[in-house]
Amino acid sequence: MNASARLSPEPLTHLGWLEGAEEQPRNSAEDGSTTPPWGWSRSNPEQTDCLRDGVRRYLQLPSDRTVLILHAKVAQKSYGNEKRFFCPPPCVYLSGPGWKLKQEEIKAKDLAESCSKVCGYMGLDSMGSSHAETQKLNFEEQPDSKEFSCAKALYISDSDKRKHFRLVLKLYYSNGQEIGTFHSKLIKVISKPSQKKQSLKNTDLCISSGSKVSLFNRLRSQTVSTRYLFVEGGAFTASARRWAAFTLHLVPPSLSSPFLSQADECCSQSRNEFPLREGYIRYGSIVRLICTATGVALPLLIIRKVVKQLVMMDVDEPISQLHKCAFQLHGSDGMYLCLSTEKVIQFQASPCPKEANRELLNDSSCWTIIGTETVEYTFSDSLTCIQDPVSPVPLITTLELTGGGDVAMLEVQGEYFHANLKVWFGDVEAETMYSTFSFTYTPEQNFLTGQPILPELTQDSDTLLDTIHQEFTKTNFHLFMQS
Repeated sequence: MNASARLSPEPLTHLGWLEGAEEQPRNSAEDGSTTPPWGWSRSNPEQTDCLRDGVRRYLQLPSDRTVLILHAKVAQKSYGNEKRFFCPPPCVYLSGPGWKLKQEEIKAKDLAESCSKVCGYMGLDSMGSSHAETQKLNFEEQPDSKEFSCAKALYISDSDKRKHFRLVLKLYYSNGQEIGTFHSKLIKVISKPSQKKQSLKNTDLCISSGSKVSLFNRLRSQTVSTRYLFVEGGAFTASARRWAAFTLHLVPPSLSSPFLSQADECCSQSRNEFPLREGYIRYGSIVRLICTATGVALPLLIIRKVVKQLVMMDVDEPISQLHKCAFQLHGSDGMYLCLSTEKVIQFQASPCPKEANRELLNDSSCWTIIGTETVEYTFSDSLTCIQDPVSPVPLITTLELTGGGDVAMLEVQGEYFHANLKVWFGDVEAETMYSTFSFTYTPEQNFLTGQPILPELTQDSDTLLDTIHQEFTKTNFHLFMQS
């Protein structure tokens, strides 16, 4: 679903959302009539004066709460009684000063610290099969003051016939108060990693420059030995539980000369200083891995294809999800990124005696690569007294400024908007106009028949709408128009 709101010109300092407590009559005329709900609106003066003081306090001491969900772009389907747990496991981080403030508020009322702990449940969205399991999340405070938890036992069974699904996270305080429900991005279901040579004609599983990836190592194909590439204390390490998302960049040819690559060895180089290059990642490409959370980067690397601990030096095909790969240090003679317990070290590969253009590696130098997604929700309820869940949190996808001067308008497009939302620029409330929904629907392949969805006939508007409604009903999808 899509919605948009238009805002009248005001000082642009800090853009914020505020849930309207009650919808007020708007733009009253002399005859007592009001404008329809899609007209320009603003809170009444008494509400505005009361809220402005709260907004100013918030701007001086923000009490935001952030929910960050990390998950893979693809998930392998489980078959029969086996359970292929999602790898890497979906992770949740809670950050921001608002969490502690809220917990102190609950403790003051309930006089028990146990009532203010955050707990959660994560599972697959409700469109799945009845076999989907929900996993309880217990949050642990980390040295960086963030609270962390992961769902290590989630999987999707073969009875679930969807090609895509979302994760659903429900958060509560231990006193039973609901915080909200938060969704991941779409996850693609695959049966197993593709063994075919990837083609750029079908880029669904290819990995592009600038996208985020996770890397993990699994000794002797044992699940219990899985280690994820992670950054802690400014250094690269391996973790059995936590994993980092890395931005994978293609290196421009101008930066791949020996002189520049030596100067580029500094691991702490900021991602903002690195010129971007577009395209899909191929084996043999020179790449840079940058941690999205810390900005710490590895030296320049050459990504290589691996088949049964053999490095394929002459392969240049596009890289696919869940492929096995190795990372050769650029400019080195056969030195590769390797794990040693929790340390990240270098490993010297050996030439293959039987085949040219092949090198022998150990298990600890073979990595599995997978694309990842990040979803972040930030909110604050310091200005309200309601106990309702904060979700769905409004999501902004586009900001567009039209006009100028006294007739300038900012159009905000996104999801989960409604007419009671008020927008503030700093401590000034904007006049808002809430527009209608727009809708885009793409049926999955298994719903399509040999016949076109809409017959190529000349139809009046009523007949066309009836036809569309029938097709939506066939796919168990119902569209409701807002009056």
